[in-house]
Amino acid sequence: AILHFLEFVFIIHGWNIYISGKIHLIPGFIDSEQADWMFEQLLQDIPWGQRTHVRQEVSFEEPRLTSWYGELPYTYSRITMQPNPNWHPLLSMLKERIEECTGHTFNSLLCNLYRSEKDSVDWHSDDEPSLGKNPVIASLSLGATRTFEMRRKPSPEENGDYTYVERLKIPLDHGTLLVMEGATQEDWQHRVPKEYHSRDERINLTFRIIYPEPDGVWK
Repeated sequence: AILHFLEFVFIIHGWNIYISGKIHLIPGFIDSEQADWMFEQLLQDIPWGQRTHVRQEVSFEEPRLTSWYGELPYTYSRITMQPNPNWHPLLSMLKERIEECTGHTFNSLLCNLYRSEKDSVDWHSDDEPSLGKNPVIASLSLGATRTFEMRRKPSPEENGDYTYVERLKIPLDHGTLLVMEGATQEDWQHRVPKEYHSRDERINLTFRIIYPEPDGVWK
């Protein structure tokens, strides 16, 4: 049975949230027992690294570890992740499983490791040109629960003021799949904030499609 509530549609396995884009939330996409050993294996096997971030000409280390898989590079916030076509077998299996569930295909993966409550990612949209228009981002969470926050971008009349914009907070538990599509990246920002209470490690796998830059030059 499908129950309709204004912007929300509850389906047996999770939530579809209709904003100006569209979000699918599937708790338990990976059952707890499987998610446990997957988390431990990926924590050990993925070549995690810490990148240097540049914002307003100031450099600082990202407050999380990352790793990239895909045949094309990926540039965000003036950081370029070099091509890495050597997919871990478990990551390939998860990609195929998510593709089968969502009906979308992916060719790249950005892995994030939040080591504790002090690690985070700030407000942003996944709207780089290499992602194309209305990109589909499939995000699988393994490990500690962290809060995924969203805020609608202000209208032109609000002159960049986020004070009164619509906001969402979504706890992402062990084994949960979150899929963002439609105009979500165009109209919304998201973040994983630092937390005041102790948090164990969390792995976030974000599958996406990367397109070559039209001029063949990566900036």
